Amino acid sequence: MKEAVHIGRNPTAEPDLQKLLHEVALGDQEVFAAVYNAVADPVLGVVRAVLRDHAQSEEVAQDVLVEVWRTAPRYRPERGTAINWILTLAHRRAVDRVRSVEAAAARDTKAALLDRMPEYDQVAEQVETRLEQEQVRRCLRTLTELQRQSVTLAYYRGLTYRQVAEALALPLGTVKTRLRDGLIRLRDCLGVTA
Repeated sequence: MKEAVHIGRNPTAEPDLQKLLHEVALGDQEVFAAVYNAVADPVLGVVRAVLRDHAQSEEVAQDVLVEVWRTAPRYRPERGTAINWILTLAHRRAVDRVRSVEAAAARDTKAALLDRMPEYDQVAEQVETRLEQEQVRRCLRTLTELQRQSVTLAYYRGLTYRQVAEALALPLGTVKTRLRDGLIRLRDCLGVTA
């Protein structure tokens, strides 16, 4: 019978990870160093296959190995081999990182969109403004000519009562009365409650 040919490491030199994990679970740091040396490359390979980013892969692989140290007591040999348990941890952690990065990107995108959105509905605001302007124009048409001129000069051109009186060549008292009467009619027409 021919002897099996192995390429790479000598199979007899492979550590018994199941036994080593049991000792790591008891807190043996030297044994953990042997586990680390045995699984670091395969863990990095699995993580890199998922993440594709070298720096993130190294970071996640390091996190996985720390998790192996912390959670070694949870390993159950009846559920699978030690290397499969470790590589499953690696794969899950890498997928979690991808999901985390995607969620962060989605949050950033959403935040950027919210920053660009107006705080109010511009179209509705414009429509409302136009409707109000049209209503004011309609109500202004119900005033007498003198009332409309007085209101327009005082409130749309910003003239004082005295300047309105001078512009219309009327006594100040007459202008004040016409303005008061015009504003009362506008208030009633616009449905404004005092």
